Amino acid sequence: MNITMVGTGYVGLVTGACFAEMGNNVTCLDVDAAKIATLRKGESPIYEPGLSEMIVRNANAHRLSFTTDKAAAYRDARIIFICVGTPSRDDGSADLKYVLSVADDIACELERLGPSAPTKTIVVKSTVPVGTSHRVRDSIAAKTTVPFHIADNPEFLKEGDAIQDFMKPDRVVCGVDNPETAETMRALYDPFVRQGNPIFILDVRSAEMVKYASNAMLACKISFVNEMANLCELYGADIGAVREGMCADKRIGNQFLYPGLGYGGSCFPKDTQAVVSMGREVGLDCKLNAAVHEVNQDQRGHFWKKITTELAAGAPGRPGGSLSGKSLAFWGVAFKPKTDDIREAPSLTLMQLALDAGAKVRAYDPVALDHLAHEMPTVDRFTDQYEALDGAEALVICTEWAEFRSPDFAEMLRRMQRPVIFDGRNLFRSSQMRDAGFVYASIGRATVRPGAR
Repeated sequence: MNITMVGTGYVGLVTGACFAEMGNNVTCLDVDAAKIATLRKGESPIYEPGLSEMIVRNANAHRLSFTTDKAAAYRDARIIFICVGTPSRDDGSADLKYVLSVADDIACELERLGPSAPTKTIVVKSTVPVGTSHRVRDSIAAKTTVPFHIADNPEFLKEGDAIQDFMKPDRVVCGVDNPETAETMRALYDPFVRQGNPIFILDVRSAEMVKYASNAMLACKISFVNEMANLCELYGADIGAVREGMCADKRIGNQFLYPGLGYGGSCFPKDTQAVVSMGREVGLDCKLNAAVHEVNQDQRGHFWKKITTELAAGAPGRPGGSLSGKSLAFWGVAFKPKTDDIREAPSLTLMQLALDAGAKVRAYDPVALDHLAHEMPTVDRFTDQYEALDGAEALVICTEWAEFRSPDFAEMLRRMQRPVIFDGRNLFRSSQMRDAGFVYASIGRATVRPGAR
């Protein structure tokens, strides 16, 4: 099929590359000329394992191309995917200006091509509030009488594992208004579900809601386990043991139930806030989703209090007190491993709190330092994880990168001013850290100290 992806952000670029990988002819359209120039050179503007190689492979096979020319991108496309951003407004609602702007462009091109051109299917893949796809349909129909079809096709891609998620999806969800569109979407996705996973053909509004319901459930699980972890700390329980006992119940399962610093990224907390906003618009108080968001945001403050309390106490022979002038090292900036995405990353909140307290911040991340430089230029950045520790009063671990799991503890002790680690991802065993000579504070477990039993 001839497919056009409108928007070369995370969703549009991964989706377009994967469609091309399956033999489709894909054109990626964007208004950002610099981004298109980068892509034409075979370089990906985002970090996603395997994506750059897939782009080069399919571009060389002439199945994947990049353009800023709207007329050329729309002319031969059988399916047009809208994959532009829907950022949150101040009140938490989704800003649809980019989606509706694309709808206007499509309407103009449909009118120019005329009714004799093959009927196009317009697919909204951006995460949008329920009713938006029909709003796109009505906006296009108000500007042209040329026939077209509308569909909604939410994405379920985990950053860092997006290609695997797309090529072998748990499920594909398509919202359609007629059997013809259903058959088009089924034909497009059939090659991706040969292993037997389902394609759900739903009505458009239900498909839009599936995305929000899914992310709301995941957000709820994250906030739930973090609240239980905080309770474990106060009662002397171990969240690791509690989690194992709880997750053995098949009704509960074990996914998204790891304690940490809370969610972040492109979907969270944006989608949780959007659910609350959708409820507000129809007079429904979505109390649970509002509480989930509140718990998540509080988790960062809870962890920061742990840091300030420990450092204020000082060490034997060393006074505590103010953080002013002290150095804090941070391992991990991205909101999760295998991505350079720092949107809503807990690390940024904690770094800003440290800077506000007068501390010096030293940061290391394998791939996200360029984004950090743009977002927080006053933070010192290091390309070596151990160099970031030099003279630090403490290390704060914010991202569970694999290279952090088995570090050289002796080298860490040699470089740090004080042997203190605040682990926001529970990477290590408490007994291991006590024996290695560290003060070790984590999530949902008692702080351990060298020599203490």
